[in-house]
Amino acid sequence: MSNLTVLRTYATTDPAKIPASVLFNHTEDTLVIYDAYPKSTFHFLVLPRVRGSLTTNALSDLRTLLKGDKGVAKEVISKLAEAAAVLKDEIESEMVKCHGFKWGIWLGFHGNPSMEHLHLHVLSDDLCSERMKNKKHYNSFHPKLGFFIHIEEVQSWFDAEPSYYDSMVQRERKTFEPLLKEGLECWRCGKEMKNIPVLKAHLQEEHDREAKRRKLRGTKRKARAEEPAVSPKDDEAQPQKRQKSETNDGDAPEA
Repeated sequence: MSNLTVLRTYATTDPAKIPASVLFNHTEDTLVIYDAYPKSTFHFLVLPRVRGSLTTNALSDLRTLLKGDKGVAKEVISKLAEAAAVLKDEIESEMVKCHGFKWGIWLGFHGNPSMEHLHLHVLSDDLCSERMKNKKHYNSFHPKLGFFIHIEEVQSWFDAEPSYYDSMVQRERKTFEPLLKEGLECWRCGKEMKNIPVLKAHLQEEHDREAKRRKLRGTKRKARAEEPAVSPKDDEAQPQKRQKSETNDGDAPEA
């Protein structure tokens, strides 16, 4: 099984025969697998299963799917989005359980994927994995560069003018390649970085700062929730208490 076609193999395989180290979960229409080379703390792939009238050729990549029957394409993308939404909830629960807070999660496709068979990336926005080794890796997931196409954007194409939909579909895969050679810059603050080690150190600092902020916000929210409620009787008693306190203020009268 080659790395190039491994996703296609999974998509045509009975989920019961896929190793637990690979398969996270599945539905009748989709598979969720762990990314073999995760670029973030959490990184999964959501694949459409090859079944019924959906062939391996039709599902080879996003562009091929969208160039086919538009209704079928919309349904496939919707199924992927549904599975990804469920996965996102599970990831957020795991974030809170293991890290004490939750942070951003991105859902999107690569404009020029390196592996055969359509797959949706679902990954946390820290991008601090040891597998993030070079500029190509980072720029392929930069959320504003254009190589990473958010699923919400793809879904919006179906409701756009037909000419716009066609223009998005007709984009050649090779037009995305120059984006991978763009300079390195932090996706959060836009600061330019001279190399990957410097960028990753900066990203970790940014992530740690975000973690601290979110944890503090969560602590304050919890404290407010645990504050005892003031009953109406207590409210009515407050003016009397203040009045009594005011009467006792100052020096006591001389005998």
